[in-house]
Amino acid sequence: MTDQDLLQRKSSEINVVAGKPVINGTRMSVDFILNLLAYGASFDEIIEEYQGISTQDIQACLLFASRSIASSEFMPLSTEPA
Repeated sequence: MTDQDLLQRKSSEINVVAGKPVINGTRMSVDFILNLLAYGASFDEIIEEYQGISTQDIQACLLFASRSIASSEFMPLSTEPA
């Protein structure tokens, strides 16, 4: 599956979860899935708990997050003295 194929598994619509990116055909937001992973849930646990979610959907969430961070510019709020 290509990056483009994965990224097409998510969408954003203003009238679904206030426009947050969600997995297509669900109301499961990308950030919700990422938080589940951050707190230790495995792919298998998420798939078992939330019917309709697939491994590729979770991979799409991770790729979306990675691309979002990669396209952001970060500036330090303060610098440490040398």
